[in-house]
Formats: sequence, structure tokens, C-alpha cells
Amino acid sequence: MFALVDCNNFYVSCERVFQPQFQNKPVVVLSNNDGCVISRSEEAKTLGVPMGAPEFKYRDFIKQHNIQVFSSNYALYGDLSNRVMKTLQDFTPDIENYSIDEAFLNFEKVKIDDYNDYGIQIKKRIQKWIGIPVCVGFGETKALSKIANRIAKKFKVRTAGVYVIDTEEKRNKALKWTKIEDVWGIGSRLSKKMKAKNIHTAYEFTQAYNTPFIQNCMGVLGLRLQMELQGISVLELEDQPEAKKSIAVTRTFEKSVTTFDEMKERVSTFATVASEKLRKQNSCCYGIMLYIRKDQYKTNSERYNFSSYVHLPFATQSALTLSQTAIKMLKNMFKNGEIYNKAGIILTEIIPQEQKQFHLFEEENPKHEKLMKVMDDIRKKTGERKIRLGNQDLSRTWKMKQNHLSKRYTTNSKELLEIKCN
Repeated sequence: MFALVDCNNFYVSCERVFQPQFQNKPVVVLSNNDGCVISRSEEAKTLGVPMGAPEFKYRDFIKQHNIQVFSSNYALYGDLSNRVMKTLQDFTPDIENYSIDEAFLNFEKVKIDDYNDYGIQIKKRIQKWIGIPVCVGFGETKALSKIANRIAKKFKVRTAGVYVIDTEEKRNKALKWTKIEDVWGIGSRLSKKMKAKNIHTAYEFTQAYNTPFIQNCMGVLGLRLQMELQGISVLELEDQPEAKKSIAVTRTFEKSVTTFDEMKERVSTFATVASEKLRKQNSCCYGIMLYIRKDQYKTNSERYNFSSYVHLPFATQSALTLSQTAIKMLKNMFKNGEIYNKAGIILTEIIPQEQKQFHLFEEENPKHEKLMKVMDDIRKKTGERKIRLGNQDLSRTWKMKQNHLSKRYTTNSKELLEIKCN
């Protein structure tokens, strides 16, 4: 038996943990640069705030309905997510962190008499220990547990946030209820193709007469999904996420950039963060691309986007090497006086660190590896980038509009929760 544990309105729930006065009140969380809505409380959904709504278009609506707004606080969300995942490990050793707010669990090695009761226990412990509400769905396969979770979330009052698909009757009923566009792995493009073939529900997707079309349309992945929905488990838990074949760090600036020094600082920071991601997955790269963009509304130039690519003579994961390379590229691309609003670093030609080959005539300084380890260790311990390159801003990593940012209650000692007692 599998289970999918999904945190409810996760970003909003994280904010409510330390600010309980916003329980049962409309709350939204905005994307980077306070752009658009990426998380909504149930109350905000009821008021009609759509996902992806641009903040500037709904500003008056938000004020009118007294909706609490927060900027994205990924330091807080990431830490609370880790706490949820660690708590789930108490219930089974087999767990897959599927996303920041979802996890698949496998109970093959655990004897459970009543899955519904076990799901209630999971809900209560996470709520009590961390303060995050979750829903739990059980099924014989990963795909069925996804559907069970959706039912648990849709009918919270009736299910108490837990639903178990453990009979053929329940499976068929759940599949007939689930729209094809809501099936795991089927997006808007595929759902249109399915509907054109009169496949409107997950149940119709599982029928044998549709197998040739599914194979032609989705290949092996489609056949596996069909089997999963039929109750035949073919998708195992993934122990480790697959290493990324490219790593991108791009940001729109808080304000326009017009000088080389300002842009150099941003580019160096993006290269440093990208190197951290490389090291986290024990990889190194040969290729680095720099991307910069002019503000098309503040310049008369016919061209707004500029990029440059360099193939390095050796594979690296060093922030120093990547930053220096990016700055050299920037010198050839940047024009003083022009108005820029975005930049980015993209790392390509990524290989595992253990496959790195040493070159006889060209190699980076071996001291880089030790320095990077020290930087990573300090960041893990403190949750902050205490050691930075000389051309980086020493106080802020991300220079974005964050007018509604809450405190990093769990990762920054200077921002601990304060309780006033009268």
C-alpha cells in the first residue's frame, strides 16, 4: 500500500504557524518580486482570488476584502518542509520527497491493521508537532494514492482529510469521479487529446479498448499510468531525485540596473548560487551561459535579450571559477547607460563529480574544493551565506521586491518568534 501526504495550501499554512491570528482569514502568498498569487487560503479561494492572479491587478480587491498578503519566504517554507518529511519517516522508512509539500510513502515493510486510522495518526502528529495541516490518500499504487488524496482534500468534512482506496468498488468509483485533466501526469495538452477520443475520466482511461491510443499518444509512460490506475503497481519510490542536466538561476531585479558594478554583483551572486546547486547534487559542469535583458519599456533598442556561452577547459563546481567566467562574459556584453531589469546564469554539460577528468596543462586551483566545502558547511549550519565572494553584496542574496516578507522564524537567530507577556 502507498500513501500520498500533501500539505494543505502549504505556503499559507507556513505563514499561519507563526501568525495564528490569520487562521480562518483570507491569506495569499506572492511569487518572486511580489508578482502573482502562488498560494491561497480556502477563504481567499472562496472570495474568488484565482491562482496566478497578478498582484497589481487585484490590489484594490485585496484591500476591499482585507486579504492578508505575504511575500515568498522560501527559507521558512524549506525548513518546515524538511520537518514534515522527517516526521513522516517515523511512520515508514520508505519515503519519497516528491515536492516541497508532498511525499509518497510505501508501507510494504510496516504492518498496519487500519490504514484510515494510521492516516489520522499522521495528520494529528504533523499538525501537533509542526502546525501544518495535511491530507492523506492511500492506494495500492502511487497513482491511486494521488487520486485518494484528491478525494480526501475535496471532501474534508466527510473524510476527515484521509481516504483509502482498498477495494475494487472504491477504485472504480474514484476513477469515475476523477476528470481526465486531474489525473497525475496528464496536463492540459494531453487532456485535450484524450477528450477528442471520448476519454473524459480516469475510469475511461483504464479501459482496454483505449490502450492502443494511449500507447500511441503517451508511449510507455502512458501504459504505466494505465496499469497504475488499474491497481497494478509499476512505479516504485524514487530514493534520490535525478540529477539535473542543466541548472538555471535567473531573477528579475527589484529596480533597474544601469551600471556595470551593479550588474557584476548580481551575476556573481547568481553564479555562486548555481554552483551551490551543482555541489548539492555532486555534479560539476563544463558549460556556462550568461543571460541579460534590457527593460523594453525604458529603452528604444530593437534588441532586448543578450546571451553568451563559454565551454570551460575543465569541469568545475567552484563558485570562484564560475563567477570569474561570468564576469568576463559580462564585460563583453554590458553597455553602461543602458537599462537592464533581468539577468541569469545557466549551467550546462553537467556530469557527476566522480567522472571529472584531470587535465595535464589546464586545471583550476585545488584549494577551491576545500574552500567550497567550508562555505557549504557554514551555510548548512547557520542557514545563511556567511562567506561570500568579494564582489557580492554582503547583506542580501536576492534583491527583489518583498514588501510583505515575514521573518525567517526557524532559520535565523535574529528573527526568532517574540512573545510579549503582560
